[in-house]
Order: sequence, then C-alpha cells, then structure tokens
Amino acid sequence: MSFVDSTIERLREHKNRVLSATDHWQVVESASRSRISEKSDPVREESESRNADEIVVENDIDRLKKDGIIKEVVGKERRGDGSDQAVDSTAESQNARSVDKELQHAIDVEHKDESEEVAGNNMSGKHTIGNIDSSSKEKSIAQSSSEQTGDAHLRDHQTRASNTVQATNRSAGQFATSPDATIRLIKDQLRRAKTYLGVHIKIRAMEQTLVKVRKIHDNCSGAVNRLRSALHSTEQQLQAHKRMANYLAQVAAKSLPKGLHCLTLRLTNEYYSTNSDNKKFPYLEKLEDPNLYHYALFSDNVLAAAVVVNSTLHHAKKPENHVFHVVTDRLNYAAMRMWFLANPLGKAAIQVQNIEEFTWLNSSYSPVLKQLESQFMIDYYFRSGQTRRENPKFRNPKYLSILNHLRFYLPEIFPKLNKVLFLDDDTVVQRDLSALWLIDLKGKVNGAVETCRETFHRFDKYLNFSNPIIAKNFDPHACGWAYGMNIFDLSEWRKQNITEVYHTWQKLNDRLLWKLGTLPAGLVTFWNRTFPLDRTWHQLGLGYNPNVNEKDIRRASVIHYNGNLKPWLEIGVSKYRKYWSNYVNFEQVFLRECNINP
Repeated sequence: MSFVDSTIERLREHKNRVLSATDHWQVVESASRSRISEKSDPVREESESRNADEIVVENDIDRLKKDGIIKEVVGKERRGDGSDQAVDSTAESQNARSVDKELQHAIDVEHKDESEEVAGNNMSGKHTIGNIDSSSKEKSIAQSSSEQTGDAHLRDHQTRASNTVQATNRSAGQFATSPDATIRLIKDQLRRAKTYLGVHIKIRAMEQTLVKVRKIHDNCSGAVNRLRSALHSTEQQLQAHKRMANYLAQVAAKSLPKGLHCLTLRLTNEYYSTNSDNKKFPYLEKLEDPNLYHYALFSDNVLAAAVVVNSTLHHAKKPENHVFHVVTDRLNYAAMRMWFLANPLGKAAIQVQNIEEFTWLNSSYSPVLKQLESQFMIDYYFRSGQTRRENPKFRNPKYLSILNHLRFYLPEIFPKLNKVLFLDDDTVVQRDLSALWLIDLKGKVNGAVETCRETFHRFDKYLNFSNPIIAKNFDPHACGWAYGMNIFDLSEWRKQNITEVYHTWQKLNDRLLWKLGTLPAGLVTFWNRTFPLDRTWHQLGLGYNPNVNEKDIRRASVIHYNGNLKPWLEIGVSKYRKYWSNYVNFEQVFLRECNINP
C-alpha cells in the first residue's frame, strides 16, 4: 500500500504542478486581455472552467484568424485602390498567420502530453496492482522505474508548459500589438471607404449635372440658332418697316390735310362770289420799284404762304417798304388771292400771279419743262404695280410742278428788279430782313447760308461723281448751301447769263448727273457764284431734326421746316409747331369754318 500511496502522491504533486502552470497561464492570459481591452471595444467573458486556457487560446486563434482575414481583405482593397499600404497589410497578415500556427502547435503539444501522461499513469497503476504480490526486487525496480518515469514526465511537462507560457506570452505581446494596428487600418479603410463613397456619390451627381449641362448646352445652341434666325427675320422686318415708314412719311408729306383742302375750296367759292371791283390789291405801283424790299414766294399752300407774309411784316421795321410777289398754280390762284384780299397787309404791297400767265415759260424754252412733260417722267411718277428701289423722296410729284423750278427764272419774272429775296413757303421770319439788301455779294449771284457742318450736305451727296462730267467740273468735298432763304442779285444774274447755265446743265442731265430736285441743279448752276451768309440768317432742320438747339432757333432770322415734318401736318414736330402757329389767326372766319385749330 505504501507504493500505491507514494504513486498516488506523486500523481497529486504532478497534478498540482499542472494546475500551477495552468494558473500561471491564466494570469498571463488575463494580463494580455486587460491590455487588449484598453485598446479595443469588444470584451470577452472569462471562462470559469479549468480548460480556460484552451478556450482563450482557441478564441485568440479565432480572432487572429479573423484579423488575418480582415487584413487580407484590407490588403486586397488597398491593392485594388492602388494604396501604398498593401505591403504592410500583407506583412501583418503573414505575422498573424504565423502566430496562429505557433499557438495551435503549443495547444496540440499540450493536449498530446496530457494524453500521454494520463496513459502512462494508467499503465503504471495497472502494472503496480497486477504485480503487488511480486518480489521486492521487482517492486524496487518498478518503484525506481516509476519514479524515473514520473520525473521524466514531470520534466517534459514543465518544459512543455514553459514553452506554452513563452509562446502564449509571445502571442499575447503580438496580439496586443497586431489588433491595434488592424483597428487603425480598419478605421483608416472605413474613413477611406466613406470618402470614396462620398466621392462616388458626388461623381454620380457630377455626371448627372454634366448630362443636364450637355442637354442645356444643346438647348442653348438650338436657342442661339433660333435667336439668330429671329434676329435676322426681325432685321428684315425692321428694314421693311423703315421703308414702309419712309414711304408713308412721303405720302403724308405730299398729302393735303382736310382742313387746308376745305380752306382752298371755301376761299375759291368766296372769290368767285365777290364783286369784281373788290378783287384788286392796293399799292400796285410798288410792284416794280427797285428801291423797295421785294420777296419772291412760290407756293400752292394758302396758309403756309400767309404765315411767311405775316411773320415778315410782323418783324419789319418799315412794313410799307416791303413788297411780296406770290406765284401759285391755276388750282390755288383764286383761293390765294381771296385770302390776301380778306386779310389786307396794311401799307405793304402784294402781288398774286398765276403761273399759267407766264406764256414765255414753255417746253421749247425750258428744258426742265420739256423733261417734266415727257411720257417717261409721267410713267416714272404715276405708274403703279411695279416695285421701285429708289428713295420715294425723289419720286415726289412736287418735282413735276414747274413752281419748284421758277427760282431759276427770277430775272424773267421780275425784269425790272435788281435784288430779290427768295423764301420757301415752309419758313418763318423772326427778324427784320431789310439788312440783306445791304450785303455786298462781291460779284456773286446767290447769297446763301452754307451747310458745311453737316457731312451729308456736301457736293458728293447730291451729285454723281462717278460721271466724268461731274468729276471734271466739281469738288466732291465742296460745301453745299441751303435753298429756302436766298438773296439773289438779278443784275449779276443777267450779266453772267445764269439762266443759260442752268439750261445747259439740264440738257446734259438725263437723271445720271443727279436725281430730281432743285438743290442739285442749284449747286451746279451757282457753282463759284454763291456768297456765304452768316449762319444766324437761316436755321435749317425743323422739318426733320427733333434736336435742333433752342438757342439757335431763337437767334435765327429765318427758321426753315425743311423736310417732311411740316408744321401744318399732324406728323410735324410738336415742339416746333408753336413758332409757326404764332402767325396764324385761328379766329379768322375761314379757318373756323374749316375747323383749323392750333
């Protein structure tokens, strides 16, 4: 029994040593877990069983395997992203797998040793019980062998336990370091993943935006093309509207307002109803007196002629020294005479003539009259149904009227006069004009205000300088001058035979030297024969320019409504109409009967 007891005692000591080694392992593992729990969130529960070392080691192996898998996944993702941390992740994964293998080997060795130890103990016990009655020598040998075997097993167990503890310590140290790096890597990968996810979302949004922009760009391109087409169409419409407006303005300028038409009819009817004894003007002796101030006025507009005469006499210092010579056509002759018979001029003299009475003015004498009576000119002005590109201004039928060309026949009309002041019927006199007869014209025939300040009033704007005749005889940059208020020296006119000069140029002109109108003909006729007057004598532009300087208007001796915007028309510039209306007596009976108001 003593041998058995000693054997049992040795087994108990062996067991205690194993338990002590196990406790030491638990202390080491607990310390390892405390270090891990300080750096990682998951906390594992401690096992209360005596095989806690195997469970802990197995759990650590599982965790290291998972970490290795995570590291492999991270490494793959990093390699896929092209990150420079892929090599480090692979190295850490290999380290984790090496630790896993080492721990697994230690556990296998421990299990194997314990199995062998239990098998040895069983064999020793059976051998002792089976041979309890043997000899003492055999007992002594068995006891010695048992002791040697137990000691050998104990040393092997201690060595293996020590190796296990060392491996555990190494794995614990490695495990304490490796999960921290893994966590950092995972966090870094999570941040990168979130960043990549945000970037991916932004890229998708950017792609959608680019698609929208591309669509908008395509729409904008189409819109630009549509706008260009609309602009082109609008410009064409604008040009068409301008042409139509210009045409309508010409029509309006040529038309006679209903009130003025009524006035002509009313005056004509009154004239032929009046006793013949009351149809004579006073002061007929003044008509040929060269010492008086004579005015030439050619018009078919009764009210316009009345304003010229009234405004001149209103500002004349000596009205009795002023004589007015009015020439009109057959249709307005009676009305013109009746107006001035019904509205006498005081001591001033007036003469109203009918152009039909100038029997010397015929087509055999006047080239322009011959041209105006030609079938070509009649077709040009009155034919319809054909599109003409010429400015309608130059197709104004007033150019067919010989009244417009009477200004070139002043010596023939006034054979006994030396000087005559020519006034258009769209002018208003604001100063006494008697000083004009005192101006020395220096041998020139025509005294006029030049229009050099306006570039469009130079010779090249009126004459065709592509024609060699014009180019040879005139300067394209020469200053033009204004018709409408001109003082003519009839004595010089006769000396220089200006009428014949005019006829010569009219014969040469077949509408290739200049277009119709009196100003181009006057420019060539009075070339180098015009004396420039001071600009304050004659202010132009009130019939087309709404921006004429107010000071220039007030200081001008004569203001001129040249253009289509005549003051007696509705299309006239309203702010200029007052200068003209001041010399119209709207209380006159004929004006009230025809409803002519300011």
